[in-house]
Amino acid sequence: MKKKLATVWLDGCSGCHMSFLDMDERLIDLAEHFDLVYSPIVDQKIFPPDVDISLVEGSVSTDADEHKIKLIRERTATLVSLGDCAVTGNVPAMRNAFTVDSILERAFGDRPVTHPEIFQGLPKLLPRVRPIHEVVKVDVFVPGCPPSADTIYTLLRELLSGGSVDVARLTRFGA
Repeated sequence: MKKKLATVWLDGCSGCHMSFLDMDERLIDLAEHFDLVYSPIVDQKIFPPDVDISLVEGSVSTDADEHKIKLIRERTATLVSLGDCAVTGNVPAMRNAFTVDSILERAFGDRPVTHPEIFQGLPKLLPRVRPIHEVVKVDVFVPGCPPSADTIYTLLRELLSGGSVDVARLTRFGA
């Protein structure tokens, strides 16, 4: 029986998804063992229940990210923190040295204060960017910016076969 696989990107650059796609024809071989049930590369809008494996890249930077990662955790058997943004906060967390107000002022001048309606409906920035494990339990941590296609391939091959994952071996020399 095929496993249900989801890929998610929170606050980050999508480089981990590019590495996922860089598996090229190996992705087709792996696809025999999973159904891609949620991803930014498919049209599914609602995260489904009973997902076997979720690969999550990016950090938790907004209230929407926080809500999404909690929902993903509830509905996922094995949650993988994929890439340095998910594992440590990485580049998005550079804003932690500043207040949200100072960031918005720098980016938009006085518009957030004088015209708050322009932000209506947008996710609210959290006071601090956090790696995924500070919000929910993570089962597997895969560092890298981004992790190599070889690393992701080996990770998925092992998870899809029900084997254990040795991340130190996975990430050594990019394979």
